[in-house]
Amino acid sequence: MGDIRRRGVVALGVTALVAPLTLALGATPAQAASCTTSAGPYQKKVEKFLGRPVDGKQSAADCKAIRAFQNKHGIRPNIGYAGPVTWGVMDLMNKQKAVGKNPNKAGKCPTDKGRIACVNLTLQLSWIQDGKKLVYGPVPVRTGRNGYETRTGLKKIYWRNIDHVSTIYDVPMPYSQFFDGGQAFHSVGVSMWNPPGSHGCVNMTKTAAKKYWSLLKKGDDVYVYGRKPGT
Repeated sequence: MGDIRRRGVVALGVTALVAPLTLALGATPAQAASCTTSAGPYQKKVEKFLGRPVDGKQSAADCKAIRAFQNKHGIRPNIGYAGPVTWGVMDLMNKQKAVGKNPNKAGKCPTDKGRIACVNLTLQLSWIQDGKKLVYGPVPVRTGRNGYETRTGLKKIYWRNIDHVSTIYDVPMPYSQFFDGGQAFHSVGVSMWNPPGSHGCVNMTKTAAKKYWSLLKKGDDVYVYGRKPGT
């Protein structure tokens, strides 16, 4: 962020790295490496999401499937327990899928600004539109966690750096497009559903971040609205 500081801009939470969210299950590190035999409070919902037999009872196969999902998305503890964090991620995925190709159905992102990047914090989705025309997306994103929320409102991209590295956290932020202090669109190497979220930036996959880089330019509008679950 040294370049931004020289421009007199305050660098705020921009990293994609997070401390894993721990559930209060009383598991020790050794226990966390094993598979739980306990059914979680969201057992049936999680079984249905994963295409498992829906009986509300934890089986070895259920635990294996749940753990694979947890490992893929960085959910901790990864012991195959169908708890609130695991189900919360699945529920968000379901809601994102239901949006389809009409992310601005409610008309909350302005359609009178020309090309604009929209960020729906509630659904953790972003897209680019031009008037009422959908240009790209929607794509899942990972925004600021509790205490580091991505700030809402109408903004503009004011600085871009394709090979940016955070001077606060010393982590790469490829395809950075800054729109509010130190908050930017940029790619990360973790799952978009990795809880609890970023330190303020709008994290994207490399594919999405590259596309945003090609479609947006300095001065383009960005509109952020809603509220990320858990903040």
